[in-house]
Amino acid sequence: MKPVSIVFAASLALGLSASLFAQTVEVSGVWARATVPGQKATGAFMHLMSKNGARLVAASTPVAGVAEVHEMKLEEGVMRMRAVPGGLELPPGKMVELKPGGYHLMLMDLKQPLQKESTIALTLVFQDAKGIETRTELKVPVGMQPPADVGAAAKP
Repeated sequence: MKPVSIVFAASLALGLSASLFAQTVEVSGVWARATVPGQKATGAFMHLMSKNGARLVAASTPVAGVAEVHEMKLEEGVMRMRAVPGGLELPPGKMVELKPGGYHLMLMDLKQPLQKESTIALTLVFQDAKGIETRTELKVPVGMQPPADVGAAAKP
């Protein structure tokens, strides 16, 4: 086999394993909270399920300067919000809900208000147990509350 063929075969194998992995992370019930003029941050919410286990390690969107996985947690009677270091673990076969008051994507340094009934682009980056990263491109509806079909999608 020629060296070019070996490189091509290795690239093809890596690409196939990455696309197979991408299919094992199901994303449903996605939405982002609408904002008012001057508001510089909002949240994006969804349900994630990974057949084989994974980690949500990053997110990005053209409408925000920063997108981070955050957690809201009650500590000593005070609700605190902070970035999740290292990303959000997606245990094999278990639904992980990103929702108001819990885990969520924090979209900060908004470049424009997010208007109700519009959509935004959002990219999620997942990492599998072998360290292979995949990207999932989404069109996210913007509203004041979850879409009506989110409850049905939350059931495993």
